[in-house]
Amino acid sequence: MQQLMMVLKAALLPLAMAAAMIEVQAADVRPSVPYVPTPQAVVDRMLAMGRVTAQDYLIDLGSGDGRIVVTAAKKFGTRGFGVDLNPVRISEANDSARRNNVTDKVTFYQRDLFETDLTQATVITMYLLPRVNIALRPKLLELKPGTRLVSHDFDMGDWKADELVRMDAADKFSGAGGDSDIYLWIVPARIAGAWRVQLPVSGKPQNYEVSFEQQFQQISGTARVNGRAVKIEGAKLRGDELTFSFAAEVNGGAVKHEFNGRVSGNEMTGQVALSGSRMAARVEWNAERAARTAAIPPVAGERNTVY
Repeated sequence: MQQLMMVLKAALLPLAMAAAMIEVQAADVRPSVPYVPTPQAVVDRMLAMGRVTAQDYLIDLGSGDGRIVVTAAKKFGTRGFGVDLNPVRISEANDSARRNNVTDKVTFYQRDLFETDLTQATVITMYLLPRVNIALRPKLLELKPGTRLVSHDFDMGDWKADELVRMDAADKFSGAGGDSDIYLWIVPARIAGAWRVQLPVSGKPQNYEVSFEQQFQQISGTARVNGRAVKIEGAKLRGDELTFSFAAEVNGGAVKHEFNGRVSGNEMTGQVALSGSRMAARVEWNAERAARTAAIPPVAGERNTVY
């Protein structure tokens, strides 16, 4: 059913497009994206899903008349910019910024989105076509973990969204109306590989090796304790925030380990709750990526790579 909806949306967009076309180019991918304004109610919901605040820096890709960037600046004080290849749209967007007195916070550039530096963004918004999203995906996955990506109507293939909302959009397609899907992704930290952890358990240092497999934000793995492997349970990764647990025998007794922490490159830090028949404690933990996987691996789903 969802695939059918995607096909219908892709068919409706060209019917509703204005005369000006935004030409987007990247290496061997040259898709065209029609200009179809995002209804204001959808803009508001996109910003809410992206949890946009005054502390964010927002970049809108294919910014059209600039309504997403301008709304964020006016409503929350958010700084940022939009890019579009159509000079008419850029002129409209900068005029809107002036009318709404937010030129100190935002601006708009006539620029190829594939050639735009996105590293400053904490939030990226877009209303592109599926093939453009997929072409852009490797660049988005290189952004800082925790960066929020919000897309109107179109997904990113096998990179499943962290959140998906469907809403009625009465003003869509020049008033024809219809449903709008809004997707949110949180750029995940890269944790695939083996990590070495040392914890004090009942006053004795205990060595662990934790190995993760990863496809985007979906993770699984095993922990090796005293030469015995146990399955990791409840593993969740949201940006750079990581939680997981496992039960293993330590110092002659079964101990449940419940980890939460943050990932920074080749290091993890946080707290772990230890519980068993003989003990209950909460201690600090840190981990380093094992030397054989010290190079941060690419993201699963990119061309010819395994995470």
